[in-house]
Amino acid sequence: MKRVTETDDAPAAVGAYSQAATDGSLLFTAGQIPLTPDGDLLDDEPIEAQTEQALDNLVAILEAEGVDPVDVLKVTVFLDDIDDFEAMNETYAGYFDDEPPARSAIEVGALPKGVGVEIEAVASLE
Repeated sequence: MKRVTETDDAPAAVGAYSQAATDGSLLFTAGQIPLTPDGDLLDDEPIEAQTEQALDNLVAILEAEGVDPVDVLKVTVFLDDIDDFEAMNETYAGYFDDEPPARSAIEVGALPKGVGVEIEAVASLE
């Protein structure tokens, strides 16, 4: 049965979606952008800082379900400029250093609120 996840340690959903949803075995997170839990948008910051905030949000959601980044199976990274890949990847590597999950990185035409990166994940709860 589906159950949604909510935590004050990540930005609240601002639309018709949940921070994450689970069926008890897998956790699917919503895309996380560089928005602080207090509502500060880091859209003018370098991609490294944007990536760090997006991943901090992601980790907060994982922790709300009692899992860690090591439990992440798949990550999708959306970039508004694929030339930011190397800088994003350097920051990303600090969160998934041992046995990193499968990952896709995709350049898109635009991201919500004009940010440079959005990151979503699928994690195992088992």
